Amino acid sequence: MSAPTKPSCSALTEALKAGSIDIGQVGEAPPVFAAAGKIPFSIIGTSAPIPQGEAVLVKADRGFRSFADLKGRTVALNKGSNVHWLLVRLLEANNMTLKDIQVKYLKPAEGRPAFDSGQVDAWVIWDPYFALAEQPGVQVLADATGLASNREYVLAAPDAVSKRSDDVKAFLQRYREVTDWGIANPEQRASTLAPELKIPQDVTSRALARSAKPLAPVTPAIGDELQAITDSFIALDLIPGPVDIRSRVDDRFSAVFQ
Repeated sequence: MSAPTKPSCSALTEALKAGSIDIGQVGEAPPVFAAAGKIPFSIIGTSAPIPQGEAVLVKADRGFRSFADLKGRTVALNKGSNVHWLLVRLLEANNMTLKDIQVKYLKPAEGRPAFDSGQVDAWVIWDPYFALAEQPGVQVLADATGLASNREYVLAAPDAVSKRSDDVKAFLQRYREVTDWGIANPEQRASTLAPELKIPQDVTSRALARSAKPLAPVTPAIGDELQAITDSFIALDLIPGPVDIRSRVDDRFSAVFQ
């Protein structure tokens, strides 16, 4: 897949709810929050894991050497996004809880200036914002390797899936063709996307090199992965439960991704 800017996946899921769109692409946590909000959708596709495509950034001169060093510090991230799950996993891995840090929920456009100006100690962010922030003096404290898959998910309105399945299948086939072409032609892909994303081509290339992954079919294992995220968010009182997200997985288009 490409590296979308995803400024607000909640807006995308709300558009699905309103019937304004039929298909959309989101990160790891938005389907969970949308399901908790009773928004109707089906999960019809995913991507290969992209753990290197999200990370915790700190200023190198602050002396942080591990995530555990952020205890008592201010950490910024976009609420309900893929990096929200990364934060949960990092806390678990370091025997910490949300009470051990000061969380500041900021959208990417707010997070970058807060990080640059030192208003927050760390910023948890995804590509291409991650690549844009990789400036001299910025250190990658941790990424999602071994912690979170950071997959992309293709969501579709139930009516589109049931009543316009041929159109959905045709879209997914074309989407796969374009995605596969981009992976096979990284320089052309970057030169095409850079002006669309309004970021420098070298930054686009760096983000896509680690974050552009092929499409993949949804499977029972994908449902289990999402359910584990959902159950963790419920346990942390980040969303109300119970939520059965496994039932949202619809594999009728899986042949497109084989």
